[in-house]
Amino acid sequence: MWKKIVSSLVGVSLILCGFVGLSRLGEKLPKQEPIEVETVNDVPSRDKGPQAAFSVEAKGAVLIDAESGEVLFQQDAHKELPLASVTKVMTMLLVMESVENGKITLDDEVTISERAASMGGSQMYMEVGETHPVRELMEGVAMASANDGCVALAEYVAGSEEIFVERMNARAKELGMVDTHFVNTNGLPVADHYSSAYDIAVMSKKLYAFEETHKWFTTWQSTITVGLPGKEKEFRLTNTNKLIKAYPGCNGIKTGFTNDAGFCLSASATRDDTHLIAVALGCQTSKIRNAQVAKLFDYGFANYEAAVVAEKGDIVGEMRIAHGTPETVHLVAGEKMTALTAKGEKDAATSEISLNENIPLPLKAGEKVGEMVVYKSGTEVGRYPVLAEKSVEKASFKDLAIRKITG
Repeated sequence: MWKKIVSSLVGVSLILCGFVGLSRLGEKLPKQEPIEVETVNDVPSRDKGPQAAFSVEAKGAVLIDAESGEVLFQQDAHKELPLASVTKVMTMLLVMESVENGKITLDDEVTISERAASMGGSQMYMEVGETHPVRELMEGVAMASANDGCVALAEYVAGSEEIFVERMNARAKELGMVDTHFVNTNGLPVADHYSSAYDIAVMSKKLYAFEETHKWFTTWQSTITVGLPGKEKEFRLTNTNKLIKAYPGCNGIKTGFTNDAGFCLSASATRDDTHLIAVALGCQTSKIRNAQVAKLFDYGFANYEAAVVAEKGDIVGEMRIAHGTPETVHLVAGEKMTALTAKGEKDAATSEISLNENIPLPLKAGEKVGEMVVYKSGTEVGRYPVLAEKSVEKASFKDLAIRKITG
């Protein structure tokens, strides 16, 4: 069980005492009634979330804080709509999660099948039997929206595109994406293939967490070699997301277009410590789509800013372990910790550490021992992992005896 706040003593097999030296972090907050805030960690409700005093020219749209998932703007955000190549956000997410889990590597060579090579629409024009590393196929999918690359990756990760699509739907369910159903990996027109602006923001947030993707999202042009041995030729990849050049701070993520879906975009933009994700679906032209996403970003950056509670790796406290060696260990932030606040109200962000009730020894460096609970105006808005900076072994009888004698 979680949640003995650091200011209290915890006792099981070890005794955890209060931490010290939290710099700006640890003021004790009064108990308050929770206020519901829609985040990408929640199963979404179709009728909650803020309503801004403007609209956008899209069939569905949403703006979220990319760190906490808090919804800042929504317009028909849960409407089920075709999403064209924005589908590839989930395809890329499953590939990156397979890399993270050690099932594949970005350097693995993938052989292009007849099915992959037969894909129409946006593609890398690969031939049956040629091979490419996962990294190169991901670059082609992210930049040039390569349909053939999607199928090749799906077959390599899951054995077949059909099994991969099953995993796409399973992952969507795990993420609470209740407005989504996938039928293929690339978004080519097919019945019963749909998502919503909100659900796309959910999976886009997850995908962007993989730093390896950032280069692909922000590179304007690149060149790869395609073709069988003896028939190689250079193929230029050009990024389909023109906002990475047109909008300051835009750094991703994925465009899409079919006649049924209209012009779609899931975009990311960062200014200072504030990171936002905007999604627009069903726009009439690419120019309108880009303008509406820029409008959402303008609204977000004008009205909100991120308060940084701690950077990844920062020391955020200290924990005493009565039966451990060493007896005290620093606590470090497992990831960047932020709270999105209204412009000029960063002081509204506060935090406190909640340690795990049971922390068995030995304890490994980097092991999670609790959470940093972040509040905005007294309302909890996020929880982030707190890790042990160093390993802790069980103290010997001799060490415990010396401690008792020396006080």
